[in-house]
Amino acid sequence: MASNDELACVYSALILQDDEIAITAEKINTILKAANVSVEPYWPGLFSKALEGLDLKQLIANVGSSVGASPGGAATASSVAPAEAAKEEPKKEEEPEESEEDDDMGFGLFD
Repeated sequence: MASNDELACVYSALILQDDEIAITAEKINTILKAANVSVEPYWPGLFSKALEGLDLKQLIANVGSSVGASPGGAATASSVAPAEAAKEEPKKEEEPEESEEDDDMGFGLFD
């Protein structure tokens, strides 16, 4: 569960993104100060580094568009368009049918 410090930084980053302002530690601190919210000093820098180089609008817009995303693949998971994901059908692996002889491995209990 997210702490209040994390949530404050997330909301600050979202405000900055909505206003199309670069997300930096200084800007996050400015918003937190204006909101009279105090956080541990490392949070704003941590969030600005984590969001550096990411298109936050694209990330938010594609939150639910990917099926079966890997935990570390947020950027690649959001690159799949919903129409493409709908076209892909799960592949069914065909299991070879085993004969009765294979089941008993050459020796049977009632032979």
